[in-house]
Amino acid sequence: MPRRTPFKHHRFPRNIILCAVRWYLRYPLSYQDVVDLLAERCVKVDRSTVYRWVQKFGPELTKRTERHLRRASVDWHVDESYIRVGGKWRYLWRAIDANGQMVDFRLTARRDAKAANAFLEKAIERVRLHRPVTICTDKAHAYRLVIREINHRYDPHFDSIRHIDRKWRNNLIESDHAAMKRLLEYRQSFRSLRTAKATLSGIETIRTIKRVHVYDKQPGVHGEIAFIAGLFEAAA
Repeated sequence: MPRRTPFKHHRFPRNIILCAVRWYLRYPLSYQDVVDLLAERCVKVDRSTVYRWVQKFGPELTKRTERHLRRASVDWHVDESYIRVGGKWRYLWRAIDANGQMVDFRLTARRDAKAANAFLEKAIERVRLHRPVTICTDKAHAYRLVIREINHRYDPHFDSIRHIDRKWRNNLIESDHAAMKRLLEYRQSFRSLRTAKATLSGIETIRTIKRVHVYDKQPGVHGEIAFIAGLFEAAA
């Protein structure tokens, strides 16, 4: 059964919507920047429309990319950063593998063992049978407790996940955080956790596509455009 088109009831054609969404998610642009770039191409649209496109098609892009993802390695790097949401600092938990491929992310209001446990459980559930063999973190005490609890749940007599708490070993995800923050620094604070999660989902997916952590993508930006267009071909 063909998937229902997400473009129904939209006034603008599919290629313009996907172009605007890709620009916003891939480059350090504001909504007004995207509006101006479209205006240079004789497309008149307002900021609220671009915002709604990003909120709708960012998560949709993530969903459609899922089955094209390469399998993540079993060596993970986990760390948390922070971003402003609704005028308050919120914590962005992220896990990447040894090749820099995004495993999962989670946005929370608190930075404690409960939040760490919820994030790692979600990430491990996502990869299912391909659970991590090592998880590298900083020296935050919460990670040690949570990983010990997860190991005990799987096998009380054997640590199936080896915990490495050496901060210098976690430079890979630290630099990945920095790259993410460069994308976010030109944007205003997110309005809510819901809008932040939708936007971050799209940004992480675009970065995954850009780094060729998906199958069936050709090199370069034209390969990205063709890959994203192909994801929505069935919705034409």
